Amino acid sequence: MSYLAKNYNRKKIAFVKGKGSYLFSTNGKKYLDFVQGIAVNSLGHAHSKLVKTINGQSKKLWHVSNAFQIPEGEKLAKKLCKKTFADYVIFQNSGAEATEAAIKVARRYFYSIGKPNKNRILCIKNSFHGRTIATIFASGSKKMTEGFGPKVPGFDHIDFKDYKPRFPNLKNKIKKNTAAIMVETIMGEGGIKPIPVKCLKYLRNICNKKKILLILDEVQCGIGRTGDFFAFENSKVKPDIVPIAKGIGGGFPIGAVLMNKKVASGMTPGTHGSTFGGNPLAMAVGNTVMDIVSSNKFLNNVKRISKYFLINLTKIKEKYPNVIKEIRGRGLLIGIQLYNNQTKFIKKLMDNRLLAIRAAENVVRILPPLNVKKNEIDRALKIINKVCSEIN
Repeated sequence: MSYLAKNYNRKKIAFVKGKGSYLFSTNGKKYLDFVQGIAVNSLGHAHSKLVKTINGQSKKLWHVSNAFQIPEGEKLAKKLCKKTFADYVIFQNSGAEATEAAIKVARRYFYSIGKPNKNRILCIKNSFHGRTIATIFASGSKKMTEGFGPKVPGFDHIDFKDYKPRFPNLKNKIKKNTAAIMVETIMGEGGIKPIPVKCLKYLRNICNKKKILLILDEVQCGIGRTGDFFAFENSKVKPDIVPIAKGIGGGFPIGAVLMNKKVASGMTPGTHGSTFGGNPLAMAVGNTVMDIVSSNKFLNNVKRISKYFLINLTKIKEKYPNVIKEIRGRGLLIGIQLYNNQTKFIKKLMDNRLLAIRAAENVVRILPPLNVKKNEIDRALKIINKVCSEIN
């Protein structure tokens, strides 16, 4: 009997250790892990430099209050700002908290300039921004909000279908009290759907015209996952606020909200806080991850190996056109959209020792570590091809 609540539909498998791209189960089987904690373990399992960092920092200092200066956090914030559009950072513990903080930053900015009625956030319907009460209503998914009423006010929604270059009726949805537009640069849970470059540019332009803020949620698609440090970088668009998490901790819980100088001006002492956010142990890990992932050599390798992966996945799609509908994504944030429900497909992958996870629209999500090796990609391709042949 398990004393854990039943809010997860867990597979009947547990793991005792991991190394790089692999996990080892309690019954001694070795699995190629292309879930990696859902795009969290950016450097795979038990990376030697991360192990060394945690061991070293754990002997010095784990936690102090944000009532005091934390040098490790100052160091990581500087690295993030030097690498990106941002001027300031607030550290959190998770993606949901980072998104919550992004919403607060946007609303507080308008309050601070004497426009407290500008407080509504415009989001994509059926997107994903976290599991807190506010973020589920930001996501606008009936599946996530059902049973958690009353509705949290302050969010409006637009539809995004069929990769249109522009959001239908976007201008009509922006009201006098709209503060910001918040979108995932690549919709993750929603089915690995990148927002096209033209569309991102359109969002930036309309935010400029309406004097509202652009929030790009990069919790899943950021920190090198696409081969750029942020997924929006290839569009040359500069957002005002970006929540991050997942990959920046390499498996250790870290979240953050990045912001430009203008919007950060509203965040005065006492406006936001976090007990654990920015603790020395987390910040030490984040600094090591940042040093590795932010280098051009590392990011170019992600692009190179993902190109190889995507080309060969497309060949499998062409070989099994009745099984695979579309190959989606960028970098190592990959979706295999099937014609039929993906449950059986994911089960067969697991039977063949490849771990993957689902997303909306019958999509199988493939999320290798960013330092995955070519022979590991080849092994995954072989398994995916085998499962396609069995289902076909």
